[in-house]
Amino acid sequence: MLIEQISGNIGAEISDVDLANVTTDEVEKIKKAWLDHKVLVFRNQHITVEEHIAFGRKFGELEIHPFARGGHVGLGDYPEILRIASNPEKEFAAVIWHSDVTWREEPSLGSILRGVVIPETGGDTCFASAAAAYELLPGSVKSQIDDLYAIHDFTKSIGEKFTNEERAELQEKYPPVRHPVVRTHPETGERSIYTNGYHTDYIEGVSPEESEKLLALLEKAIMSPTVQFRLKWEVDTFVMWDNRSSQHAVAADFYPNERVVERVTIIGDRPF
Repeated sequence: MLIEQISGNIGAEISDVDLANVTTDEVEKIKKAWLDHKVLVFRNQHITVEEHIAFGRKFGELEIHPFARGGHVGLGDYPEILRIASNPEKEFAAVIWHSDVTWREEPSLGSILRGVVIPETGGDTCFASAAAAYELLPGSVKSQIDDLYAIHDFTKSIGEKFTNEERAELQEKYPPVRHPVVRTHPETGERSIYTNGYHTDYIEGVSPEESEKLLALLEKAIMSPTVQFRLKWEVDTFVMWDNRSSQHAVAADFYPNERVVERVTIIGDRPF
């Protein structure tokens, strides 16, 4: 198994491994590489849906997304698979920098995404190290945000997809949650920016104006090319990312073509 670093701050490509038949030793090496590089890329993995699910389970219990509908749907008899179709009628490409489902009390640990239908041009995914972005902040900003908390709310990003009745019911089940602005990784101890443009509503303990200013500053830090790499998809490329220390965004530059990906998501724990 060969591990090749992609960029200075994030990402590695792993070759000479079959995700359908990984050994215990290979899984341990992948886990270590995942912690070291935050995002791992596997090319030409022609495996079944069942094998995709089985590979994901080697890293933890899998999540069934509570809002699978529209362009985000479960895959038939495989609710662990979230199928995301983006086309001119269903523009679901996640174009804003984010970490997944931070509106949950226990957001996902990470995701493993497969390229299913890939346009000839466009549709890349950009990944950023939220840890490197934090480290590059001025000391004065770190001191200001280190002990702050932010409110995350699903209605900020996808609330309009539901009727008023549906939204009220879901808000009872998934009320706004409070997470640290800077998250500590439970395994590496790294500190990472943990606010995002999709799900973070506001920062507590500061004025609305200051909250807006800080959120914009942190988003700008994530958007720096210094902490990123850009992935060009192919069919049966698999990418696994650590939601606790990275963020991602899709380049929605492939319309009127279609882009379809499928993912399994690993259940995580409460940020601290």
